[in-house]
Amino acid sequence: MTGAADNARLRPLHSVYARHSNVPREQRLPIPFIRRCVKAALEYEGVGVPCEVSVLITNDETIRKLNREHMNVDDATDVLSFPMFAFEPGCFKPPDPEDVPGPGKLLLGDIVVSAERLIAQAGRFGHPLERETAYLTVHSALHLLGYDHTGEASEKQKMRAREEEIIVMIQNPGTGALPVGPCAPEV
Repeated sequence: MTGAADNARLRPLHSVYARHSNVPREQRLPIPFIRRCVKAALEYEGVGVPCEVSVLITNDETIRKLNREHMNVDDATDVLSFPMFAFEPGCFKPPDPEDVPGPGKLLLGDIVVSAERLIAQAGRFGHPLERETAYLTVHSALHLLGYDHTGEASEKQKMRAREEEIIVMIQNPGTGALPVGPCAPEV
């Protein structure tokens, strides 16, 4: 017989809910791989509390509409991130319990990916589809954890380095970069 503690150990720490919407069958992205990419980013960043992330894989028309409504940019983009909290990049600290709506896993936010744009970019940059999927998924997950690339060059450089280290970890399980952990000192 297993007790509550045993059941808790068997459940995955993080939940990633992903689905396709308005994506033709031939453009559908591998949902298990996307889940693995999000979880790898959370692991690398030392997110040790149970979290939840939602991923919507859609087309250029839908992401353009979301970009216009939420970012005031009337153009399609490859990926959008909608973080629930403002975390310090590289220093994950869970919010106060009073700031978390309801019990259960901490909702980090939503990711929206344009499959159409991802596939086009993979071709344009000469990347395998898996590499471009990993890059955009990890990129967006890091946005949920407070990273940004629109401000100082050093922040952009830090985010790019993290992305590449996490992608190495995904591509080479067990031999990739070690997780940084919360508030790791800069090297």
